[in-house]
Amino acid sequence: MAEPQGRNDDPGPGVLRVSRSLSIPPGEIQWRATTPGGPGGQHANRTNSRVEVRFDIARSRSLGPRQRARLLERFGPVVRATSSEERSQVRNRQLALERLGTRLAAALRTEKPRRPTAPTRGAKERRLEQKRRRSDVKRHRQVRGDPDG
Repeated sequence: MAEPQGRNDDPGPGVLRVSRSLSIPPGEIQWRATTPGGPGGQHANRTNSRVEVRFDIARSRSLGPRQRARLLERFGPVVRATSSEERSQVRNRQLALERLGTRLAAALRTEKPRRPTAPTRGAKERRLEQKRRRSDVKRHRQVRGDPDG
């Protein structure tokens, strides 16, 4: 997710801002443009509007050791993102860069470990009360002494 330019903590033009602790300079990002394939006629056959962006995790100098280990575990040595939805290569470059940033940010996010807890006394009482009510509802539905049943 590329941050908009013009802020006080702006890392500079072309830099991919992944998180507060990670910004990737443009020199570490590799681009490749190809024909998009699929329907589209002459425009799709002749323009290189499909964009692939690659980030070499193993060789990056902008990653810390923990970040590198986490990304290598999730993606391997290289992570890629592509875009071919738009007719414009410029727009597809923006979309691919945003996708790369989103993937990296999601992989670096750590989940808070869940600590199992016992249900409270009130929760147990509410659950049992609901069960009693439901049982009563079902019991009152029964038709007693129905000869057709």
